[in-house]
Amino acid sequence: MITKGSLLRPVLAPFFFVGTLLLALSSPLLAQENSDPATPASPVVSTSAAPGVVFEVEFNAPEEIADLLRRNLELMRYRELADLDNTELERLLLAAERNARELLATLGYFSPEVTVRLQPSPSGQSTPRHVVIAVQPGPPTLVSEVVITFTGAIVDDVTATRQRRTIRANWPLTEGRRFTQTAWDDAKTNALRLLGAERYPVGQIVSSQAYIDPDKRTARLSVMLDSGPFYRLGGLQIKGLEKYDSQLVERLARLSPGAEYDRTRMLEAQQRLQDSGYFDSVFLSLDTNGDPAAAPVVVTLREAKLKKVVLGVGISTDSGPRLSIEHTNHQLPVIGWRSVSKLLLDRDTQSIGTELSAQPNQQNWRWTTSVLLKNEKAASVDVRSQTLRAGRIQTGDRIDRNVYLQYDRANTASLGVDTQAQAISANYAWTQRNFDSLPFPSSGYGLGIELGGGMTLGNQRDPFFRTQLHWLTVWSLGAQQDQLSAARAGRIALRAEGGAVVARDRAVLPSTQLFLTGGDASVRGYAFHAIGAAQTNGQIIPGRYLANASVEWQRPISVNGQLTDWESAVFLDAGAVADKPSALKAKVGVGAGVRWKSPVGPLQMDLAYGVAVKRVRLHLSVGFTF
Repeated sequence: MITKGSLLRPVLAPFFFVGTLLLALSSPLLAQENSDPATPASPVVSTSAAPGVVFEVEFNAPEEIADLLRRNLELMRYRELADLDNTELERLLLAAERNARELLATLGYFSPEVTVRLQPSPSGQSTPRHVVIAVQPGPPTLVSEVVITFTGAIVDDVTATRQRRTIRANWPLTEGRRFTQTAWDDAKTNALRLLGAERYPVGQIVSSQAYIDPDKRTARLSVMLDSGPFYRLGGLQIKGLEKYDSQLVERLARLSPGAEYDRTRMLEAQQRLQDSGYFDSVFLSLDTNGDPAAAPVVVTLREAKLKKVVLGVGISTDSGPRLSIEHTNHQLPVIGWRSVSKLLLDRDTQSIGTELSAQPNQQNWRWTTSVLLKNEKAASVDVRSQTLRAGRIQTGDRIDRNVYLQYDRANTASLGVDTQAQAISANYAWTQRNFDSLPFPSSGYGLGIELGGGMTLGNQRDPFFRTQLHWLTVWSLGAQQDQLSAARAGRIALRAEGGAVVARDRAVLPSTQLFLTGGDASVRGYAFHAIGAAQTNGQIIPGRYLANASVEWQRPISVNGQLTDWESAVFLDAGAVADKPSALKAKVGVGAGVRWKSPVGPLQMDLAYGVAVKRVRLHLSVGFTF
């Protein structure tokens, strides 16, 4: 017999006999849904009992199946029905066998042996009736064939070849895998998500069938995806704007009319608007009711208050307890710039500063100026510094640029000796981020380069040149075309950092232009900025040369075969600072930790052993920055 429709509905009413599942082992069966738990365990006996029940139910089945029946079997709902007589219970038992077979089908077992019998309760038990449900599931059904076809504009679109290939390559319910309802539903959902991610936002599944052969225990899958029309972006339709000009939204969103629809770019635009600070909430959507060649992008937002004060309390493994007060004015009188002023107090640092920034222009460049006053305990020295900066910043989808002039003045105290230094410099910073997703990258790389040159000030003036390089690459260990296998395999994160200040030996440079390392984001196993240039008197001070490197293996943690939001990590860090390249001697840290995908970015918890100091340190950090 061939049955079509909602064959594997998890729960059926006990007296609903018409339309229930009839398994005929001699003919193929057509199913519309199915699911995917782990392989059955060895048979176990599970007994369910509770105060007030009128009959007990015992499951003689693998634990996976016993748990499913215990949670979903209709029979379990009637255990506390006080006036339930034996005749009515017998009728419930007949329905329970059929109900159990349907539930087993959701796990991929289409030819199970199920027996339900009523027997007297064992001596010593209060309930007089005892139901035993025994299940021998047999081998599960395996996928024998998968056919994915397309209709709509995607068929003739030569630019969509990669998208069609990606949908097929990332189909998780492949040949040889166990065919179950959860896997079947998840596979279709994933295919539809990939279809609607680019070009075809109204794509849908027009047909999906699973042909089940219970004799051979095989499943042939067929899915047809209708892409609908090819969509391109039109103009922005902005709702909720009062204080600011619509050009601000357009410059921050960076969604060009005529561009192909891309869900990722829409989300990135929404995130840029949200992160700008000008808006409390932002939501972007595509109006698919209009012309697909120029579909309007609807931007619904709520503007932030012009002024706000934020109080912050926290703790860091680098610098201990922390208190901060931040004041923001989004629109200063006359000039219309935004000002952000911040006071920060922690165990090693006390700072106060203000930054003024203009709104971005058409090329996303904006003028900025800032002043920062800081007292800091770094390595073996105390540094009181003042920094003034003025320049322009350009923020892009992948590349950021920063051009600025900077004045530094620092008073460095060590062993009762104060050293004062001043410098002025011109600087250029360039950063590229090419990761597959943020803030949880699984592959890609980032590169940052800083170049600067200037002159020391005061009685003795010497030129100097400063450069710093940051590099991070994340390398997936799985097959790139299969996102699920790539996630399970984990990834390797390689990080390197180098810096140099080139000047005459006699040049006295501000400490803010020199280097220190160690801590959560550099060399774990050592205190924050504890690694510097070693002096003959044993003091550690900022140095002219920096070298850091790290390798880390990150692997997701699975529970019952399912990926979780947690990952494990093992790592090796090394770093050094010195006044001469030949004096660089690496300090090594090794350790392990866990990662959690929190709503604000990755939360990292690491235990690291500093080889040079022979100590174990705990390191905590939140967020991904590059």
